[in-house]
Amino acid sequence: MAVAPPRQLSKTFQPTSGSLLVPSHSLTSSQVFAVAQRFLCCNKMRGFALLLALVYSATAQHQALIDYLERRLLAIEDRISLWQEQTTRYASELRELKQQMVSQLESLDKEKETLRTTLDGVGTRVDRVERELDYLETQNGAQPCVDVDDKLIEQQVTLVKEKQKGKYFKLTDCSDMISSIKAMKILKRVGGPKGMWTKDTGGASGKVYIFNGTAEDTINEFATVQDFTRSAGFSLSTDLKIPSSWKGTGHVVYNNHVYYVNQEEEIKVVKFDTKNKSITDSVVFPVQDHVPVYGLNPETVMDLAVDEEGLWAIYATRQNERHISMAKMDSKSLDVEQMWDTNCPRENAETAFIICGTLYVVYNTKQPGRSRVQCVFDVNDLVTNEEAPLVYFPKRYGFHASLKYNPQEQLLYAWDDGYQILYKLSMKKKLEI
Repeated sequence: MAVAPPRQLSKTFQPTSGSLLVPSHSLTSSQVFAVAQRFLCCNKMRGFALLLALVYSATAQHQALIDYLERRLLAIEDRISLWQEQTTRYASELRELKQQMVSQLESLDKEKETLRTTLDGVGTRVDRVERELDYLETQNGAQPCVDVDDKLIEQQVTLVKEKQKGKYFKLTDCSDMISSIKAMKILKRVGGPKGMWTKDTGGASGKVYIFNGTAEDTINEFATVQDFTRSAGFSLSTDLKIPSSWKGTGHVVYNNHVYYVNQEEEIKVVKFDTKNKSITDSVVFPVQDHVPVYGLNPETVMDLAVDEEGLWAIYATRQNERHISMAKMDSKSLDVEQMWDTNCPRENAETAFIICGTLYVVYNTKQPGRSRVQCVFDVNDLVTNEEAPLVYFPKRYGFHASLKYNPQEQLLYAWDDGYQILYKLSMKKKLEI
């Protein structure tokens, strides 16, 4: 069978610029195959070169990234080094500051001890001066509370005849009197500048009673002294409302009864039962023309007191308005048993209290200074002003609005410019004078 001759390529075939150069005349199939192989080999070389270029480019980018990271790490290391230096410096400064503070604290402790020693010395000197002043007071014999003249003597004689006073018969064998103020304790500050606070002076309970103000009708009752001291204001108290308002600060609580002074047209002593919450008795005090009993506490028209002998009333009248009077009362019936006119003046008197039948009147000045017991009156004539010790109270805030003696505890309950104070008393026998 005849074999067809090989097909000839078109004479128009021209290789591109990227092709291998071959003659433009006709090619055989073997030549074409060879040309194709060379073309493929050339393309592989180009791909390999492109791959190498890509690899080189990636390597360059990677190196740049590594360089950037190295620079950042170096910057971080520099910062860490700076932080370490600063931390070391700060720690050193703190150690130096600590040493300085320790040194200053030691110096302050030394100065504190020196100041304490100095204050102790000053306190000793002040005590010495006070003792010397007390000695001078007693040696000078100046007794401004004793104001005796012919007119007063005649007046006392007349009053004695009118009241037909007899000898007072004691109910107990109590013969104590004050020697000095042994200690003072400030419990707290609550209420206004004037008021009265006390426990049941008969020892019937441990409750505390607060009479805040000089003309109110609600008593604040605390279950114990501890409740009173830890209470915020009157938050732990029970309100005890009485039917009529009290007058002044001269009230007492005795054997579960409140004895208070009420003044409308006349002065009345009212007895109020704290358990039944009702008035059990009241009486018009049998004296005309009352005047305030204390010159420095004009709101107090009568001051009730309790001692070992029972209930007393301290008062003043126009007939004897320069001086203070006192009366013994029956706590059950409110009858007046006996009355006395004393030689203790009302002027500059701030308050008074009674112990074992002896009246102690406390004086001050219009510009509050140091209170002192400067006049005494004993119903049994066992104590006289000349023989009684001159008792000073510790310096405080103002002057006493009230002083209430508790015979069960031998303590004075004081109200001073809103402060509630306890005074512990040092006692001695009257016959020891």
